[in-house]
Amino acid sequence: MRPILPILALAAATVPLAATAVAQSGTPKQALAAAIASPARTPANVARDRYRHPAETLTFFGVKPSDTVVEIWPSGGWYTEILAPYLARSGSYVAAAPLPNGAKGVQALQAKDAARYGKIRIAGFPAKPGDATVPNGSADVVLTFRNAHNWRFGGADQAQAMFDAMFAMLKPGGTLGVVEHRLPEARDSAAEEKSGYLKESTVIGFATKAGFKLAGRSEVNANPRDTADWPQGVWTLPPSYRLGDTDRAKYAAIGESDRMTLRFVKPR
Repeated sequence: MRPILPILALAAATVPLAATAVAQSGTPKQALAAAIASPARTPANVARDRYRHPAETLTFFGVKPSDTVVEIWPSGGWYTEILAPYLARSGSYVAAAPLPNGAKGVQALQAKDAARYGKIRIAGFPAKPGDATVPNGSADVVLTFRNAHNWRFGGADQAQAMFDAMFAMLKPGGTLGVVEHRLPEARDSAAEEKSGYLKESTVIGFATKAGFKLAGRSEVNANPRDTADWPQGVWTLPPSYRLGDTDRAKYAAIGESDRMTLRFVKPR
């Protein structure tokens, strides 16, 4: 496998300072607030801030503007719109996903605004022969938002392999931040295989077996209205609304899922 390389290198080389300065001025807290408040963000993404709490979540994970941050499976780029400009001046943002399809959302952002997203690097995860990769021991922070249930669908061994790989890419002392739909601990674990929800103990188990130490829990993304027992699993709730118009007002009032927010550290 070849080492990870910059995408749109020419565009990155010509990024005007003004394009990133708004998200890079002042303290890290101010820089993060500026990135979140940017009018360049997609309005539909901004509307979900009340469920995803990006400022509180990224602050809890300790993400600094100078960090090398790997986001696992960024999908449409919801967090990319915040992290890429936040890290553009002195840090690095890496989108790691199954290639080629898993990077299409991030690549669409690059095509739309090379000045803002041109410094993004893309890596295969899991990587195939010939993919750019995240070198072992190269990341300060690895983040994964609502992905672990997808890995669990492939079996416990597949989920464990993903946590093992995230452990390898982090520097000693580096941070893994996990946000995931939460299944109550008393519920039958069989629900993890199809509902889209996982128990905190399950996620902690995968991370601990990989070598991580649990460093903190946050309830910033909790939603006590979510009972995690819906007819179409987590996709019953917004934004998916898998039941269509059936009881849509009910599910809209509940809001997005109850989520665990866990911070792990790779021991030095």
